[in-house]
Amino acid sequence: MTYIGHEKAWDDWRRALSGARMHHGWILSGRKGVGKSAFALAAARELVAEPGIPQPEGEHPDIRYISHPPKNDAEAKKRDDGKPYELARNIKVDQVRELQRRLTTRPTLGSRRAVIIDPADDMETSAANALLKSLEEPPAGTYFLLIAHRIGRLLPTIRSRCRVLDFPRISDLDMDAVLARESPQASPQERAAAIAAASGSPGAAIDFVELDLGKIHTLMKQVVEQGDPDFALRGRLASAMGQRPSREKQLAAIELARAVVADQMRVVTPGQIPAMVDTHGELVRLAGQAPTYNFDPGLLVMEIGTLLAGLAGSRTPANG
Repeated sequence: MTYIGHEKAWDDWRRALSGARMHHGWILSGRKGVGKSAFALAAARELVAEPGIPQPEGEHPDIRYISHPPKNDAEAKKRDDGKPYELARNIKVDQVRELQRRLTTRPTLGSRRAVIIDPADDMETSAANALLKSLEEPPAGTYFLLIAHRIGRLLPTIRSRCRVLDFPRISDLDMDAVLARESPQASPQERAAAIAAASGSPGAAIDFVELDLGKIHTLMKQVVEQGDPDFALRGRLASAMGQRPSREKQLAAIELARAVVADQMRVVTPGQIPAMVDTHGELVRLAGQAPTYNFDPGLLVMEIGTLLAGLAGSRTPANG
């Protein structure tokens, strides 16, 4: 998938590619879902292609792509059987060491090969340290493209050995164009919810449409603006989430609540900002815990609703 907003990244990449000395390490930095993976795969193909050498249409022998492995042996069997499977939280050191063993050989088709690590900021510490050795002494003809959703999580020593390509936030207008193209079934309400929650990430916006968050977005805005003294809106919010929402939908709901709070920051008085900041901080805490904590979905959505309802109370003037 090609996203809007890659023009500068392509210009910088192609300028380097046509230069006398191509840097061996690159970090593709930006929000998850802005198209860094698609860029990396396309850029890697440009890198390894050489005049007069036919290039395969599908998987390329000189492009190595490393991402999260299956969570365990049982999940690996599901993958091998073509079934849905659960991923591990981190990229493992064994994956990096296996890569390094392969890098002792020459590229298959030409003189260059590319290694994509997606996302590099999810490498466990031992994997990052192992990769650092290859960045310090890169094998001949080997180039690394490290995808980073949160560049600050990469080791400073890794960052210092790489050039950075920034992938900026996409405007709401361009986001709407992407959704109209990729998710034409989405209603205007669904597109508005997706754009609000995705914060400039087209991939995230498409995921939000697939999770059907339009009604939830509307209810969250009502809770923030009107309050919820009789818990009626929170009850409707829980019903909209469903009895057994997926982990992805729970995470998306937290991100959507953060986006609703951030949007309210534009219309509050200075005295109301501390409450907004505190609420946003609590939602950040929930977002950090949700991937690993076994939250009860009903209690989670009620906690989100209560945080949002508290903002409506903070906006009520003291004299009524």
